Amino acid sequence: MRNEGLGFWPARRARKTPHRTALIHEGRTLTYAGLHSRVLRLAHALRANGVRRGDRVAHLGPNHPAFLETFFAAGALGAVFVPLNARLSGPEIAYQLADAGAGTLIHSPAHTALVTGLRQAGQTPSLGRVVEVGAAYEELIEGSVEEPLDEAVVPDDVCLLMYTSGTTGRPKGAMLTHANLTWNAVNVLVDADLAADTVALVCAPLFHAAALGMLALPVLLKGGTCVLVESFDPARALELVEQHGVSVMFGVPTMYDRLAREPRWEAADLSSLRILMCGGAPVPTPLIEAYARRGLAFQQGYGMTEASPGALYLDAEHAARKAGTAGVPHFFTDVRVVRPDLTPAAVGETGEVLVRGPHVMAGYWQLPEETAAAFADGWFRTGDAARVDADGFVTIADRLKDMIISGGENVYPAEVESALLGHPDVLECAVIGVPDARWGEVPRAVAVLREGATVTADEVLGFLAGRLAKYKIPASLVFARELPRTASGKLHKPSLRREHGGAPTDEGVPR
Repeated sequence: MRNEGLGFWPARRARKTPHRTALIHEGRTLTYAGLHSRVLRLAHALRANGVRRGDRVAHLGPNHPAFLETFFAAGALGAVFVPLNARLSGPEIAYQLADAGAGTLIHSPAHTALVTGLRQAGQTPSLGRVVEVGAAYEELIEGSVEEPLDEAVVPDDVCLLMYTSGTTGRPKGAMLTHANLTWNAVNVLVDADLAADTVALVCAPLFHAAALGMLALPVLLKGGTCVLVESFDPARALELVEQHGVSVMFGVPTMYDRLAREPRWEAADLSSLRILMCGGAPVPTPLIEAYARRGLAFQQGYGMTEASPGALYLDAEHAARKAGTAGVPHFFTDVRVVRPDLTPAAVGETGEVLVRGPHVMAGYWQLPEETAAAFADGWFRTGDAARVDADGFVTIADRLKDMIISGGENVYPAEVESALLGHPDVLECAVIGVPDARWGEVPRAVAVLREGATVTADEVLGFLAGRLAKYKIPASLVFARELPRTASGKLHKPSLRREHGGAPTDEGVPR
């Protein structure tokens, strides 16, 4: 095979384990032979519609076989797959489609009206072919051919363009190569010790790097089964664990907390569960204890889209003794914690996390300056702060880039602030994270109004509806007469957090 990329994983799996189950979705089972057949037919259909190597093929929708089929079909052609966050607003999706120059979009029926509106408004100029998952998508596959296809693809070719929000307010497309994704999958196989009979419950969204890179791709590489769930429902998740003998899950702490709060939690048969991967935020001690009472331990980790995404991993052997840490670097990963001058931080000293390995991205799409700034002597600068203990285990201490993690979703203040400043009555604003019992933390906006403005907090927040994904819209807004700044005029967020990080008071009343 000339195709050395992920696009031929279904073909390679089909020749080894054709009758083994690859995907389960809403009662439908797809073998590896069946997956290979559908991917091959879809690839031929895309090529017949003009898709060539290097072209961008986008997908918009929840977890569904069509997501993975499109991903592999694009790879089979040497094209670049662009997964779009199904929770984003229309303008956000339009920006990413235009920035990527996507010529083909496959989307769920739930997004038909949105996509149609964007096209009618001329906001997706690069799009040529749009296919809705359902009858049109099935007709595309059934009407295609199942002939040999072996496009030359090398490991360093870009496979995936995954957008990650940046501190400048505009998302950046992380270019992940076939080699990046493969090495990340190998890291997971080594460190999580996935078995060939793994049954994974994929209930976190595949358009995020973690569910795709830490769960779905490693499981499919190993020849296991992925049970795809379009939206997380804790009661349904417990049923699926019992029904399919699920052995591996990935989720954020909020999802695991909801599972543990289900009335049937104590009686549910969880005997098949072997690995509980968790990321997005540290797991609270009470939640660790709740799962320990059921004989279950979390395998926590730390990563970022730019690393495909794994960087640190806390395996089962050390899960209890080193609870609260993010573990040690993955097998084929190097991690350093450094001072501002890039010299190594001492044991227990807080510094910036740097990551290097064959799974770290090739760079940001069409952003050479940002790419150069993101690396130091070949090491990716995460902007996150951490400390290392005497045993080499890393604890993530803070986020130097001010990112807010709300229910496992990344919220970047600059992006929200940019949207808030679009309101005619908002003169200045800043966004910080505040603790929340359910989501870990949520955004809070602090705004300075223009003189004479009488707008309320609810009216300002309502302005963001449709402009930002719902999870990015601040849970609260307080007004201030001015924002704290340094002598050089820069916003001083530590002071902002001290002044406005507690319970919101005087909401809607300028002070």
